[in-house]
Amino acid sequence: MTQTHFGYQDVKTSEKTSMVRGVFDSVAPSYDLMNDLMSGGIHRLWKNTLIKRLNPTPHMNLLDVGGGTGDIAFRFLEKGGETVTVADINEEMLKVGRDRALDRGIITGPTWMRGNAEELPVDNSSFDAYTTAFCLRNVTHLDKALKEARRVLKPGGHFLCLEFSQVILPTLSKLYDAYSFNVLPLIGQIVAKDRDSYQYLAESIRRFPPQDDFAEMISAAGLEQVSYQNLSGGIAAIHSAWRI
Repeated sequence: MTQTHFGYQDVKTSEKTSMVRGVFDSVAPSYDLMNDLMSGGIHRLWKNTLIKRLNPTPHMNLLDVGGGTGDIAFRFLEKGGETVTVADINEEMLKVGRDRALDRGIITGPTWMRGNAEELPVDNSSFDAYTTAFCLRNVTHLDKALKEARRVLKPGGHFLCLEFSQVILPTLSKLYDAYSFNVLPLIGQIVAKDRDSYQYLAESIRRFPPQDDFAEMISAAGLEQVSYQNLSGGIAAIHSAWRI
């Protein structure tokens, strides 16, 4: 029986996708509020840094994977991009994104698409850029998701991943662990009425590969010129790579 991890639990590989879908279906209505509460709003600065690295242009065709609520897509449009497709496995997250777009008066874009990061329903070499923020640590087969990223990028296409990572400062690491496993689930219980999902999210961060290991996985998937930028002492990191 093939197994993988779901946070700190060992589960059947065949069951993980549906379990992750259940987590995000549950937290979708309060996802953006919880991001602000959990990070003190710092996630907004991290996402702004991602967009600055992307440098949107009117002719850029962007695929944002796992961005159902639209945070990256809206920033892309605000900074000069015009064509963006949001792919997310969770219909509830996509519903939140569509509603947020309407609230902002955005009628003609983005394109919202239900899709698994490991098997995206798009053609080969069809996007100029691929972004993903706080998504890839939840996939069942990370190597497959990275190969999909390369597949859908055009030659010269840019891959950018913003993800929680390994804290590089020992003192900060201890404080961050205490916060993640004590405060974060409590906030989830009070605000989202869902302690278990936020316990999973804290655990999933710890199971994600450290910066150098993830960079090696990106290279192994066939992407080149891999680099990364630590944010807030390594609480998060942006990995950048190119399809040559």
